[in-house]
Amino acid sequence: MQIDLTGKRAVVTGSTAGIGLAIATGLAQAGAEVVVNGRTEERVQNAIATIRMAAPAAILSGIASDLGTAEGAAKLAAGAAEADILVNSVGAALFKSFDDLTDEDWLFMYQLNVLSGVRLTKHYLPGMVERGWGRIVFISSESALNPPKEMIDYGMTKAAQLAVARGVAELAARTGVTVNSVLPGPTRSEGFGAVLEGIARQTGQSIEQVEKGFLEQNRPTSLLGRFSTTEEIANMVVYVCSQQASATNGSALRVDGGVVRSIT
Repeated sequence: MQIDLTGKRAVVTGSTAGIGLAIATGLAQAGAEVVVNGRTEERVQNAIATIRMAAPAAILSGIASDLGTAEGAAKLAAGAAEADILVNSVGAALFKSFDDLTDEDWLFMYQLNVLSGVRLTKHYLPGMVERGWGRIVFISSESALNPPKEMIDYGMTKAAQLAVARGVAELAARTGVTVNSVLPGPTRSEGFGAVLEGIARQTGQSIEQVEKGFLEQNRPTSLLGRFSTTEEIANMVVYVCSQQASATNGSALRVDGGVVRSIT
């Protein structure tokens, strides 16, 4: 299968590191023009340089904005007024116990993980519908289906993304615009990697040992038996954004290493 996204413009939120960066790189390699987004100009420019090494001919631009605020979403929308592809990848996890989560923590997680995608979808969807083609992808998580006791707030936001994505898919039915969710499992991304590295330093273990221990204790149903790479997640996203995926719509697509014990 040859995926060619030449002539398509993609906005990928939270694309300066981790899964978002891998997605932006994969889309650029497929020929799409990519708009990179992160909190700071330095991180945005560093990400663009990284992507350019993998896709030298890519058309790349960047917009620094904090998507945890309405103002930040508006800044991104103003800087990239139109898009054929929107990947709502930005997100955070606080790694706090349920008892320690404050009201502010819950609101922060909802604003960043959920409302950022809602705001940008509202902006880009009408243009996609008018042109008769578009791809919107929400990067959810297996935690949406398996709410983790150690990250209840995170699981809540990821489940909310599934509801939003399916509802918007219904809204955009038969327009040529598809709206899907992709659900990674445990992935060696920047954020999670930093947590694992901290545990490794404290315990004197290797990263591989920490990952194995995490899976055994927290995700024992994993069929993969290791953390996914960010590129493995990006591969699914690039496909979902392609012309070849035109019949995939309103779906929650798991790239979770088999963590969720379900045949649906």
